[in-house]
Amino acid sequence: MKRRDFITLLGGAAAGWPLAARAQQPAMPVIGFVNQRSADSSARIVTPFRKGLNETGYVEGQNVTVEYHWLDGRYDRLPSLMAELARRRVAVIATPGYSAAAQAAKAATTTIPIVFGVGEDPVTLGLVASLARPGGNATGINFFTQEVAAKRLGLFHDLVPKAARIALLVNPANPPIAEAISRDIPEAARAIGLQIQVLSASTSRDIDAAFATIARDRADALFISPDGFFISRRSQFVTLASRDRIPTSCSNREMVEAGLLMSYGTDTLDMYRQVGVMAGQILKGANPADLPVLQSTKFEFVINLQTARALGLEVPNALQLLADEVIE
Repeated sequence: MKRRDFITLLGGAAAGWPLAARAQQPAMPVIGFVNQRSADSSARIVTPFRKGLNETGYVEGQNVTVEYHWLDGRYDRLPSLMAELARRRVAVIATPGYSAAAQAAKAATTTIPIVFGVGEDPVTLGLVASLARPGGNATGINFFTQEVAAKRLGLFHDLVPKAARIALLVNPANPPIAEAISRDIPEAARAIGLQIQVLSASTSRDIDAAFATIARDRADALFISPDGFFISRRSQFVTLASRDRIPTSCSNREMVEAGLLMSYGTDTLDMYRQVGVMAGQILKGANPADLPVLQSTKFEFVINLQTARALGLEVPNALQLLADEVIE
């Protein structure tokens, strides 16, 4: 071989080395993150999820990729979305805060690990065999939506004692929550002498229509079911509730910070962090079948005192002392 040809061959091989080296590097694992909120209301929950990943050594964009799928209340998208994530064999499917998404993921794959955050009993939902030993491809955290809803109603009654007729708003597109709340809240209401009128909304127009019904039927207050779509429409709720001077109870502090009257429920930011931690543990090799389901231990009672004053409500000192936060 001539010296010039040898140098050319060597140079060509050297030029190919970086490409070959890059090709041999493993691609970053992908987490498919599915949530019922809209993208514009996502920053608050993405931050604790990333924090949980960081606690296990994963940094988004450095050694893990997170694909965010915001449903914006379009629950009908779930089957096709989960089928696509399963087809692509993502490393983990994370479904914090939304039972139907966890169930859709479970229906789409029996092998890809799933980390859920659900308000109902995950055993009853068919996601795990037991809390201590999930036994399949799913694990996560249970944040007790049903259990705290009755207590929220009691606190709402203490805050607005003259309200006897309560409108209950549920999202029928989110069946597990809607069905449980529609069953449990009227039962809890009867025990304290309240009347419940169940209303449904799954779009912005439905929310407008629900408030029109509340005004027409002269309901005294509004109890809003836990739902990510409702949280993403919190500005609409604040505008309508302020216009109609309707006291409101919700499960998420974000809605109270926006201007609704009160909330009581799980510290959801901690739930998102825990889902991030468990996703990171699975990426490091943990088997979801052996990761016990966690149960929330942090709950928050928040009152917006400014909203109360605008409604002409006197908030007893005992309730203010009981609240985790009173927004002035």
